[in-house]
Amino acid sequence: MPIHEKHLIRPENLIEHEKLVIDGVDVSGHWSTFIAPRVVTDYNEALQDEIAALPGGENIHRCWQCGSCTNACTVNAVNPDFNPRYWIYLIRMGMESELLRDKDIIWQCVSCNKCTYACPRDVVPEGVMKATAHWLELKGHTKPSPSTVFDEVFSDQVIETGLMEESRTVRGFFAGTGQALMQDWLLAMVRAMLVHLPVKWLMHLGLTTVFQPRTKNWSRARDAIKDYVAEQQAEQRKALGLSAQEH
Repeated sequence: MPIHEKHLIRPENLIEHEKLVIDGVDVSGHWSTFIAPRVVTDYNEALQDEIAALPGGENIHRCWQCGSCTNACTVNAVNPDFNPRYWIYLIRMGMESELLRDKDIIWQCVSCNKCTYACPRDVVPEGVMKATAHWLELKGHTKPSPSTVFDEVFSDQVIETGLMEESRTVRGFFAGTGQALMQDWLLAMVRAMLVHLPVKWLMHLGLTTVFQPRTKNWSRARDAIKDYVAEQQAEQRKALGLSAQEH
């Protein structure tokens, strides 16, 4: 009998006998491939609820494992190990240790949303992938991804000032990801700006870089947004069984 979806079976669980004769028939090599028994004892029965508590994971319970998401997936076409259907299955089964084995590739979702358009149950698999990546970071299984760092820098600036100033966002992102500010592409862009932009625009850019502008009468809106964000983060940490200090 052929082994379906053989790529989903861990190589260490596939056993082949170099020399095996059964009833006088030589079945050595791939003819005698066996799957080693697997026993999972460390179930996390709350895993689905934890993912569902994060933005994007709310509809994970609707999945009926049809595989449309993986079949449509842009990343899966390049890397078969990127398998949203399989990860959703692991989450719903509470198989946390198995999910963690793929922690280094789950975040590679490119948000093309082909899976979301193909899903017949409105699971929003793209959102589930983002929620899972967020869960991995909150639980400390992976470091914050560059996209997470950018989101935090961008959000913090907008919440604090009511405005978005590009150069400050770029500097904050580079600092948060450990990148040097003086990069070739950035220097080339600055040189082009010096040549083509009017002097008054260059002066405006310089002033906004030095003196961070703010939206007028923004303080009340800022405080309300900060309270809401803190409330949402507290609810998420509680759903994941994390203390207020763990993040």
